[in-house]
Amino acid sequence: QVQLVESGGGSVQAGGSLRLSCKASGYTYSTYCMGWFRQAPGKEREGVAAIRASGASTYYVDSVKGRFTISQDNTKNTLYLQMNSLKPEDAAMYYCAARASGCLGVSVALDATRYNYWGQGTQVTVSS
Repeated sequence: QVQLVESGGGSVQAGGSLRLSCKASGYTYSTYCMGWFRQAPGKEREGVAAIRASGASTYYVDSVKGRFTISQDNTKNTLYLQMNSLKPEDAAMYYCAARASGCLGVSVALDATRYNYWGQGTQVTVSS
């Protein structure tokens, strides 16, 4: 059974940093596309970043480019999202997700409807 467990959320001031982690289990991690998504109250779930299993390609939504970095440790089956220079508009519930059929480019990699498995989410709050 596929399980994704996020951690690392919290409350920070604008300009601060957080690192989110997602521990995966129950499948061959290295064959999947892994993504981070976020959802603020009253808004649709938004793709933030994704990474191919090989780590050769990463994808980001424009609003986080240069501030967020997605990475993974395949030996630990763990996905990370380093978030720097956080802004109040980054505040949301952040979810880790796994897609069995690969990333297939940015339009798929950042599309929440294309993902098979989801974690329970971790809350990020950014105060101004």
